[in-house]
Amino acid sequence: MKSIMMAIGVAAAFGSGAAERTLTMEAFRDKMEGAWLGQSVGVAYGAPTEFSHSGKLIPADKMPKWKPEMVNGTFCQDDLYVEMTFMKTLSTRGLDVTSREAGIDFANSAYRLWCANCNARNNLRSGIAAPASSHPKYHKSPDDIDYQIEADYSGILAPGLPQAAVDLGETFGRIMNYGDGLYAGQFVGAMYAEAYFESDVVKVVEKALKAIPQESKYAQMVSDMLAWHEADPKNWGAAWTNAVMKYQSQEFVGKVTWPAIDVKINGAMTLLGLLFGEGDMDKTMYISTIGGYDSDCNPSSACGVLGTIIGRKKLDEKYWSALDRTKKWEYTAYSWDSLLAESEKLVRGIVVKYGGRIEKGADGAETLVLPQKDVKPSAFHDSKEPGPEPANPQMTDAEKAQVRYVPGKFGAWSKEKEAK
Repeated sequence: MKSIMMAIGVAAAFGSGAAERTLTMEAFRDKMEGAWLGQSVGVAYGAPTEFSHSGKLIPADKMPKWKPEMVNGTFCQDDLYVEMTFMKTLSTRGLDVTSREAGIDFANSAYRLWCANCNARNNLRSGIAAPASSHPKYHKSPDDIDYQIEADYSGILAPGLPQAAVDLGETFGRIMNYGDGLYAGQFVGAMYAEAYFESDVVKVVEKALKAIPQESKYAQMVSDMLAWHEADPKNWGAAWTNAVMKYQSQEFVGKVTWPAIDVKINGAMTLLGLLFGEGDMDKTMYISTIGGYDSDCNPSSACGVLGTIIGRKKLDEKYWSALDRTKKWEYTAYSWDSLLAESEKLVRGIVVKYGGRIEKGADGAETLVLPQKDVKPSAFHDSKEPGPEPANPQMTDAEKAQVRYVPGKFGAWSKEKEAK
């Protein structure tokens, strides 16, 4: 009976009647590595074009041409190294870490940061605790793209468990983003979580949409992109035009550093590639990049989700053949192989935390058994009409003593406090 139950993708839990999905550990490892590869490939491909064009398509003759060695461009990208701070916090402080605790670790990161990340980290270093560090009372640009580009980890670590991606957003996304800025990351995480089990990108997007407040402007953007794709699934240019006209209008641009960094227009470019890319990595990467704006981060998210669907084994060799598996990401202890090992370790704990289990067959092979439950989105807030600030927004003296760095400049390396 056990072997039959483990062989199917969706099953009934013993005695509970609750729906479950199963994923072999071998399949998980393949898709998990595909996710990290897709994310790395997308950001490395688009990096030369970042913010070169906003509101205009990048000319076709200015688009990069993929070369296998380009994948190693991942090791200097904030899309990746910020996520690893979150993973390190989960590993050292535990899966029940609070946003307040996670904020101290983020304050002590030493790498370069920009936009919402930089503003939040300076708030933390000035003594404003998370999650108040992202509240519009203290944060001038909580609708910047930042958590959207670094939320991939939350879905990679939550196969078939979109609620875990939402909850991780509450812990880490609220350090630097609020309202749509937060929901964007939770949506991206939910896409990854669903991509472990769903190969149709439209269905992945539709399922992930359920993970965020439907009254949010970000949810409206996702619904629009789905509708524009359904109306003309071969015409990504028309969808691009519609997205730019609507989501760069004054009505829809949120509290941001500048309009081109708004999370909604960049989320639209991500979905442009994912929906119109027809499941092809080259096409997905190309469309998400040529749309412009933050044109390395957008293909990174789109290709990461698609990489989860495809898995490393079926991903074209040109994307991973030149990967340096020993090089470490800037200001982290993670190499490629240690990142994969850390991801698996954390997933084992998250599966159990969310009511799943890991079963071992007679041959020693393991299978993840994952409960299927409706997702409960975060409460709805709008950065332009924010709710009350969190309780106890100021760090205690003991918390301040743990912060090693002073506030820094936009995009600058961190400077430690002088010894007293």
